[in-house]
Amino acid sequence: MSDADASPGAGAVPGAGSESGAVSEAVRYEVSGHVAVITLNRPAARNAVNHDVAVGLESAIDALENDPDVWVGVLCANSDGQARPVFCAGADLKAIEAGQLDTLMTARGGFAGFVFRERAKPVVVAVDGLATAGGLEIVLAADLVVASTRSAFGLAEVKRNLVASSGGLFRLPRAIGQAAALDAILTGEPLEATRAFALGLVSRLVEPGEALTEALRLAEQIAAAAPLAVRASRRIVRAAATTDDDTLRAMCDQEFRRLLDSEDTKEGLAAFIEKRSPRWSGR
Repeated sequence: MSDADASPGAGAVPGAGSESGAVSEAVRYEVSGHVAVITLNRPAARNAVNHDVAVGLESAIDALENDPDVWVGVLCANSDGQARPVFCAGADLKAIEAGQLDTLMTARGGFAGFVFRERAKPVVVAVDGLATAGGLEIVLAADLVVASTRSAFGLAEVKRNLVASSGGLFRLPRAIGQAAALDAILTGEPLEATRAFALGLVSRLVEPGEALTEALRLAEQIAAAAPLAVRASRRIVRAAATTDDDTLRAMCDQEFRRLLDSEDTKEGLAAFIEKRSPRWSGR
């Protein structure tokens, strides 16, 4: 999960939010309607994860999960001033060299306070540059990936005699298949965005500078759907990678029956009959 070598492309990912929305100097948080935007904010350090990022990102996810009016998160990065944009270069090697590896993790979230965090609400990640090592592991922990054509995704740990210990070694093969994942992992060479899109890691591919805009569009589309159904569907899809079919069938049945008794199901059916847009309450 350490940071890696040079990144492709040029330009910057636009920062999101304002200082009033900061949960720390290193991570910013802003809410608009039912969508929260979380911004990694260490552009001078290529958004490498230090203690402040880990604590700040965990706090931002806490805010997302605990606010009943926020239904979707968008995770992006500030790359202002970078000659070649970097979403996240992974762990801050200065912290590792100083023997502070544990400070890059939290008890609930693991690396960056995020990669192993249990949560109910979907997170869309907007990548407009290099996501490498722990940066890619953050991407893999999100639910949907929107990327620009100048982005790249890599696990370069073998070039440092390290291993990707924060989910990359098992999540990347699930996302793109074992052969392509082994090629990237054992060589340490990054996947260009167009190939990552073709392999299924990236959900939507856009022009440079448009990743955050498209991620927000996707988040709004998700937020327009019934939030309880979105969360239930997410739970089942996420479980599908490691759970047998009989258990998944039982989960589907349980979620379906639970949702039938909700206020939002009654509202959804009424809106369909009355030919109007539903007014979701999340109950």
